[in-house]
Amino acid sequence: MAMPQNSTRENGFCFAPTLDFSCPSPLPGEAGRTLGAVRGKDGCSTPLTNGTASSGTASPSDSCAEPLCSSTPAEEDMPLEEGIKYVSAEGEELACGWGGFTPGCLQLCNTSKGVLFFLCMASFLQGMTVNGFINTVITSIERRFDLRSYQSGLIASSYDIAACVCLTFVSYFGGNGHKPRWLGWGVLVMGLGSLLFALPHFTTGRYEARSAAQVGVCGGNQSLPCAQAASGISSYRFVFMLGQFLHGMGATPLYTLGVTYLDENVKTNYSPVYIAVFYTAAILGPAAGYLVGGMFLNIYTEIGREIDIAPENTLWVGAWWIGFLGAGAAALLISIPILGYPRRLPGSQRYVVMRVSEAHQLKDGSHKKASDPDFGKTVKDLPRSVLLLLKNPTFIFLCLAGATEATLIAGMSTFGPKFLESQFSLSASEAATFFGYLVVPAGGGGTFLGGFLVNKFKLRCSGIIKLCLLCTVSSLLAIFVFFIHCPNMPMAGVTQMYDGSALPGGHLNLTAACNAQCGCLQETYSPVCGSDGIMYYSPCHAGCKRVSVNLRNGKEVYLECSCVDKALLPGRGSAEAGKCTSSCAKRPLLLCFMFMVILFTFLSSIPALTATLRCVSDRQRSFALGIQWIVVRTLGGIPGPIAFGSMIDKSCLLWQDQCGEQGSCYVYQNSAMSRYTLVAGLVYKVLGTTFFIVACLLYKPPPLESAPGSSDASENGTSDLQERKSSLPAEED
Repeated sequence: MAMPQNSTRENGFCFAPTLDFSCPSPLPGEAGRTLGAVRGKDGCSTPLTNGTASSGTASPSDSCAEPLCSSTPAEEDMPLEEGIKYVSAEGEELACGWGGFTPGCLQLCNTSKGVLFFLCMASFLQGMTVNGFINTVITSIERRFDLRSYQSGLIASSYDIAACVCLTFVSYFGGNGHKPRWLGWGVLVMGLGSLLFALPHFTTGRYEARSAAQVGVCGGNQSLPCAQAASGISSYRFVFMLGQFLHGMGATPLYTLGVTYLDENVKTNYSPVYIAVFYTAAILGPAAGYLVGGMFLNIYTEIGREIDIAPENTLWVGAWWIGFLGAGAAALLISIPILGYPRRLPGSQRYVVMRVSEAHQLKDGSHKKASDPDFGKTVKDLPRSVLLLLKNPTFIFLCLAGATEATLIAGMSTFGPKFLESQFSLSASEAATFFGYLVVPAGGGGTFLGGFLVNKFKLRCSGIIKLCLLCTVSSLLAIFVFFIHCPNMPMAGVTQMYDGSALPGGHLNLTAACNAQCGCLQETYSPVCGSDGIMYYSPCHAGCKRVSVNLRNGKEVYLECSCVDKALLPGRGSAEAGKCTSSCAKRPLLLCFMFMVILFTFLSSIPALTATLRCVSDRQRSFALGIQWIVVRTLGGIPGPIAFGSMIDKSCLLWQDQCGEQGSCYVYQNSAMSRYTLVAGLVYKVLGTTFFIVACLLYKPPPLESAPGSSDASENGTSDLQERKSSLPAEED
């Protein structure tokens, strides 16, 4: 008798989604070998057996006649993991390729490890581009295209805006569709966004920077035109915003559908490790973006053109666009193999059969609606899907906890380099590199370690939430390190008077008798370190009259500085470009505890994500991740930097003066910065701890009778066919 064909070809396997276990009991000798029955188009049920009871001869045109699993009588008691062999309705359905082109060599990559590799490449490129290159080159883009800070802020926010707009649509329909195709097209759109972001470099004229060899010294040409005509190139901000919008659209499937595709195609206890590797690649991406982007900024934007200014000069614009060209081309290439993956990987159906539901049980039993195979395939089910998630308190409080953690991560990633720059008196590039070295082992190691711990101890959903709570409490204790701070380096006219006395009433006074005749402008901020160990606002404010180059380190040295070394050699002091080096003795302790805060914050990320996947029904996983990302972005990712920035700005000592208008902050008071960072960190960590406690208390696991056999046996595939046969109807309820 011919086996029924699956006309939709949606799942690529030879059995239809409807399983009937109401058939008469098999013969005693066949007990435990009949798995179920498939309903054909005529309504008849055909038993799925281990191959010994099938009749008829299989043919290429009737490939579903092949047995679902094959074993000899001696292998009847073989464990499920070794005994089941899944066969597709047609070989092409589970083959890796594009349309009818499925060469055999590509099938070597048609595994969970192959998918993980390409998704890691995509997440690495996304992190490097959006969280690395963008943050590195934003200052150069402002300078090149005459943008204000709020305009560059809109460019950065366009990514999160696009993600919030697309998340509901992508996670709902993509979750029930062909996930690799959604992922592949998303990576392709992301690549197009990177290429579009680099386009303004090629459509604008050459960047002209005037030589600044003598600008800034006492008596030099200090004129800076304030009433400049509005430049037309500032309109290119809309091109940058569109490029970022495409970045957000393309990355939306990556962290929703990509996570669920990995989770569906590996064993339950291996899933956290796979997801941890995936997210570790996403964390390493920004570190690479900072390093590679910084290297490109040392190349002049007009490649091949001779220029007499150095990268340290405030007029320098580096080759910001090279990274986006490379990342865009790489994303286009990566999208091709991702588009070739099947809807399900070969053999993955056994993990779906073996999966034990850990979804939160609602009192009214409405969670069972999500188990319907037809649920979620039409738009009319969207409100019901949202309602089911809103009625899941564990999911809601995990989302809120994720939002608080995202606020800290977004705030620290944005202002962490600025904190190090102020506390240790580093340059912006040094602080960014220093912060990158801190985040890579702490963030990347914490992310991977979190997934490893879930797999090592085979934690269930409630145990995972308790692990998240432990990590949050540990980081809460470590955050008290922000009681410690390094003292500000003395700066003439800002932290003290030029004669070393305290500023009256804390008001700035950048003018003194030693520089009164220089005509210095406050718009020209270029700090120098005097030979007396005191910082000055600029060479002009230090009263320096000549400039030369230190052949030992290549830095500019200013000579005949009238405000430096007045007591020893009046009028003969010198100053070197850049800030004075800090010798703070508290630096090792501060860095050690900052490492712990970052480590424990990222350590809870993968367990929290795994708990989210397990506390909802299987058919709602992609949609649940989409809703979680919306909550995390709207409550954490978008307002996080704003909240941290507004608190840190309260500690500003010296604001930029742009022709009478207040700009960005030049100098912060270190003690106030540490205090405000501590307050913000404590507030969000206490909230996160509270949300994890409530999520743990309100979680209601399924009753034990719905999952016969031990959890370890279910996860590791050691329960026999008879046990699994009796558990399937319970999971289909």
